[in-house]
Amino acid sequence: MTKAKVAILRTRPDSVVEDYGRLCELAEMRHFLDPQSTTILKDNISWHLPMPGANTTPWQLEGSIRALRAAGYRDLVCVENVTVVTNAHKGERLNRYRGVLNDHCVPILYNFYDEDMRWEIYEPKAPMLVLKDIFPEGIRIPDYFHGKNVVHLPTVKCHIYTTTTGAMKNAFGGLLSTHRHYTHSWIHKTLVDLLQIQKEIHSGIFAVMDGTTAGDGPGPRTMRPVEKDVILASGDCVAIDAVAARLMGFDPLTIEYIAVAHERGLGVGDPREIEIVGQPELADERWGFTVGDNLASTAGDLIWFGPLRAAQKLFFRTSLVQAFVTGSDVYHDHWWWPVHGKRIYEQWLGTKWGHLFERYR
Repeated sequence: MTKAKVAILRTRPDSVVEDYGRLCELAEMRHFLDPQSTTILKDNISWHLPMPGANTTPWQLEGSIRALRAAGYRDLVCVENVTVVTNAHKGERLNRYRGVLNDHCVPILYNFYDEDMRWEIYEPKAPMLVLKDIFPEGIRIPDYFHGKNVVHLPTVKCHIYTTTTGAMKNAFGGLLSTHRHYTHSWIHKTLVDLLQIQKEIHSGIFAVMDGTTAGDGPGPRTMRPVEKDVILASGDCVAIDAVAARLMGFDPLTIEYIAVAHERGLGVGDPREIEIVGQPELADERWGFTVGDNLASTAGDLIWFGPLRAAQKLFFRTSLVQAFVTGSDVYHDHWWWPVHGKRIYEQWLGTKWGHLFERYR
C-alpha cells in the first residue's frame, strides 16, 4: 500500500490562521483537490451549542478558506447538514461561523432543503458492506455532491459509539439523510461504505482537523475539553483519523472503521505506513484519553448493540422515534448543558483559545 502523508503542527492563537495555510501546503492539498471543481467545506457541528472541542472552530474554517483561496480555489461553498437533534442555524451562529463565511463571501447550503439540493438514489460501483442491507429501497445521497471537491473540517475528539471521530465520520451527516440513525448498529462499516461512495462521487477529498482544544470523554458532545494546540491535515481520511486516534492514546487498528477501511485499501490506517510531516515529533504524543459513558451511550448500548437491538424497527422506524429525539434534547440541551456544559464553556472562555473565540462574531 502506498505510504500516506499527514501534516501536523503545534500552533498558537496569534498564528493559527496562517499555520493552517502552511499545514495545507505540507499536506500537499493541491495534489488532492481539482482546481476546476467547486469545493465543499463540510464543517462539523456535533452540537449547536458551543461546547469546546465538539465543533469546527472559526479559526479552522477561516484558515482553511484562506489556504484554499491562496492555492487558487475560488469557488467555495459551505454545506451544513440538518439533523433531528442539531439545529444548523443555531450552530453556525453560536459557533461563530457566519462572520467568517460572510467576510470571505462563502455561501452556505443545507442538505435538507429542497431548494439547495435533492436526495437521489445512488448505485455504488463497489460492493457495500452494510448500506444496501440497511437501505434496501436505495441509498440516497445529495445530488449536489457529485463532481465536487470536499474538505472535511472535524475536530480531534472521542465518540461514544466509534471510540474516536474525525474525517471519516464527518461524511455521516453530509451524505446520509435524517434516517441515518438506522445505521448505528453497523456504524463502523457504514463509515467505510461512505468513504467508498465519497471516492466515487467527489473530484477530490481533503481533511483539515483542529486539535487546538481536543475532546476527551463521552463525545461528541459531553466531553472534557483539553488544550492540545495541534492541527492536522491530509488527503487520506483514514490516515488522519489513525494519527488523531493514536494521539488520543488509542491503537488505530483496534478501531473497526479505521481497520476495515485500511484492509479495503481506502486509505492507510497503520501508523507504520504513514509519513508524518511538519513537526513529526508531535505524533509521538499520547494523551491518555478515555471515552467513558453518559446517559446517551448507556441507552445506545442497550438499543443499538444490546438486548433491545431486535426492537430497533419499532423504536426508530415508527412515530416512537420522536420520544428518543425529545429525550436527547432534554438530556443534552436542558440538563447536561445547564448543569455541566455552560460552566465548562465559560471556564474555557478564559483560556487562550477562548479569548480567540471571543474575537469572532
